[in-house]
Amino acid sequence: MKLTINNRDYQLPEKPVVYICMDGTSKEYFEAAHHVMPNLERIRQRGTSGIALSVIPSFTNPNNLSLVTGVPPAVHGISGNFYYDRDADREIMMNDPAFLRCPTVLAGMAAAGKSVAVVTTKDKLRRLLGKDLKGICFSIECAHEATEAENGISDIIRSIGRPAPGVYDPECSVYCLEAGAWLLQQFRPDVLYLSTTDYVQHKFAPDAPEALDFYARIDHFLGMIDDQDVILGITADHGMNSKTNEDGSPRVRFLETILLENGITRPRVILPITDPYVVHHGALGSFATVYVAGEELENARTILRAIHGVELVLTRDDAVERFSLPADRIGDLVVLGNECTVLGRTPEWHDLSSVSKGLRSHGGLHEQAVPFIINQPIDDKRVRLLRDGRVRNYDILEFLCNGVDAQ
Repeated sequence: MKLTINNRDYQLPEKPVVYICMDGTSKEYFEAAHHVMPNLERIRQRGTSGIALSVIPSFTNPNNLSLVTGVPPAVHGISGNFYYDRDADREIMMNDPAFLRCPTVLAGMAAAGKSVAVVTTKDKLRRLLGKDLKGICFSIECAHEATEAENGISDIIRSIGRPAPGVYDPECSVYCLEAGAWLLQQFRPDVLYLSTTDYVQHKFAPDAPEALDFYARIDHFLGMIDDQDVILGITADHGMNSKTNEDGSPRVRFLETILLENGITRPRVILPITDPYVVHHGALGSFATVYVAGEELENARTILRAIHGVELVLTRDDAVERFSLPADRIGDLVVLGNECTVLGRTPEWHDLSSVSKGLRSHGGLHEQAVPFIINQPIDDKRVRLLRDGRVRNYDILEFLCNGVDAQ
């Protein structure tokens, strides 16, 4: 039986389909940890492995929403964590499901009679991912508060058998996969989506002992999930790069300050990476949108393009066309930093105390390439798409439902 959501077709799964968003995991993390991830290596060897592209901005929310809707931000409407409502003169956080402009495939699967479960680490994503979903949906952050009425499940902590870690604990992401393995054992949902957090990747390079220990723990639960006769897909929302000067301080360009110093009267810079969890990135990423008065647009663009470390400056129309973004939720200009540069507002706006000795972040083109791994062989057509670099991370559920012979 076929389900059509957002103009894409999905075969309803006959065996459980599990897909995992490994937040912040570029291929370098899996490559560095290959010797401590035997289960992932087994999955790769038995199935399919390649590289896909995430959506831009290469941030968590736009990509997670693409992963559950199968479409880019121009369709689902989530262009980041924040946008500026010019008419209301307000900067608005897009964590309410009302901001989502299309249905999720997860809700569609549940409405078609399939059992669906979602586990995310941070609660900021839970309500968006669970919009209109009749099924299980909870965050590790608030697992202790889960109720049947709100989350479709209760007593999670008692059932798993250990307390849930905090969002700044590497075990939080491990616990997310552990909860997924437990859900499979207890309920065997038809579709299971797991979304981790990127605290480890923000703090540690791929070959750091802390990162290797983390991925070894992740691998244990990947093995537990894979062993349960499921169709499994693993991808990421974005990668991660070091964004530092030689002394370890953040390599940041404060766009509002620079524009003001060069005569732009009332610039407003929106940093869509900004969310309630800024300890590991200081609200600094490699993507920003800029609002300026119409008569100052070209001058502002010239100023921004001249900044060392700025890789790309696009008008709204060009950014919409190139990155498939919602026009009403981005600025007059879109600015991307290069591989080693992040973009800020003003020095006073940011608290950089937690990243003063090192910053790893994301948001630009250099964090767009992510792993795309399936534990089964896929059909020849999709193999060619993956080999030719024409696959997006949000294609993964379509691949799992339509491209795997094991169905």
